[in-house]
Amino acid sequence: MTGTTTNLDTGEMMALYASGDLSPVTVAEDLFVSIEKQEPVLNAFQVLDQEAALSQARASEARWHRGKPMGDLDGVPVSIKELILTKGWPTRQGSLTTDADQAWDVDAPAVARLREAGAVLFGKTTSPEFGWKGITDSPLSGVTRNPWNPDYSPGGSSGGAGAAVAAGLGPLALGTDGGGSIRIPASYCGLFGIKPTFGRVPSWPQDSAYSTLVSSGPLSRNVADAARMLNVITRPDYRDWYALPPEKVDYLDQLSRRVKGLRIGYSPSLGGAKVTPEVAGIVAKAIDTFADLGAHVEIVDDIIEPLRPRFEDYWVAGFAAIYRNVPVGMRDHLDPGFRKLAERGLSVDLEGYYKGLAARVTLAEEFSRFYENHDLLMTPTMPSTAPKADVIYHSETFDRWNDAVPYTVPFNLTGLPAASVPAGLDSRQLPVGLQIVGPRFAEFRILAAAAAFEQVRPFPTLLKPGND
Repeated sequence: MTGTTTNLDTGEMMALYASGDLSPVTVAEDLFVSIEKQEPVLNAFQVLDQEAALSQARASEARWHRGKPMGDLDGVPVSIKELILTKGWPTRQGSLTTDADQAWDVDAPAVARLREAGAVLFGKTTSPEFGWKGITDSPLSGVTRNPWNPDYSPGGSSGGAGAAVAAGLGPLALGTDGGGSIRIPASYCGLFGIKPTFGRVPSWPQDSAYSTLVSSGPLSRNVADAARMLNVITRPDYRDWYALPPEKVDYLDQLSRRVKGLRIGYSPSLGGAKVTPEVAGIVAKAIDTFADLGAHVEIVDDIIEPLRPRFEDYWVAGFAAIYRNVPVGMRDHLDPGFRKLAERGLSVDLEGYYKGLAARVTLAEEFSRFYENHDLLMTPTMPSTAPKADVIYHSETFDRWNDAVPYTVPFNLTGLPAASVPAGLDSRQLPVGLQIVGPRFAEFRILAAAAAFEQVRPFPTLLKPGND
């Protein structure tokens, strides 16, 4: 096979490896040629390791020649979000206050599972400082840009992951989602991204104030690639006390489940969110597709109360917990926006924090009542398409509650599985996402709905055969 391989998905790669028509070494070489061209504009990577990637690719090539691939992603390039521990690479968390001079000798559970499956780990993608916001810029790495239009943000906090996959810099990226951090970049970058049920993907360490909000998951250019990655990263790891019992399920097999007859509730303005007319129109057309597929769709707008009054203290208290661990002499190096909110959080007392915990239980009950009569909930993923890359987060021009997380954060607070699928492009040719949310443990239902939608409404992509 000749020409670039950056437009291939994981299924195509694996088939070509098996037939001998393509080598993982060629894929890795093509990948770094493309990175060299695009990274100066996108700034999607905090760490790149070509030597390690080529070494892994050569080992994969040898296994394929023997007819003994190591696992379900053998030879497939996968990037890792900067916040996730990865053996041999610093995890700076987007911050100048962290120390790179450490052993870095442990893989987080999902990274360990990817290695065991033969994935070629080639770099770490950028994140805002401590993953605190829904766009990606940081004191450590600067501004990351959206490959659909570099004037715009790819979102956050898995913004580097979204930019990389959308640009063809690897078919898969491992992200984390604590308030929308997989789904926001998926929406802004025209990707599929899924936050599984909390505990479905083992995680470690679990020492953050936000540990019970965060799930790891894939960003990909199609649903099948994400399902293949879920098959790998959901495997058990003894280090995660919160982990769910492993499921004996092949997520790829779930993609053919029927959508006909599903009871879908569509909430255009979940909890009082204000969506732009153009995004609302694109998402409404996407919802019509599910009706055409035989699902029963009804509008169900007022199923939860606004979130800000219930969770503002809880959220900034978490920032304050991180802030307290930053040495006093290093605090001037923090992102000013993060520092402002963290210092506000210092005044939250235990009563205020526990009110937030109680409100999470109430919110979960509200959704439990909804799922008594519905199989899925659908909303816009974001109120608008991507903001400018230099937007000031949590300001008069871009408020974090109104503009960044009104549709996404409820499902971190409740641990429910949620995905974003590309629904179309706006008048500026920027992607719009449709969010699909299931009850706990219903990843299979979300994947099936997303796959059915993808089949009749193929996702827009930047990649064309022969382009990189």
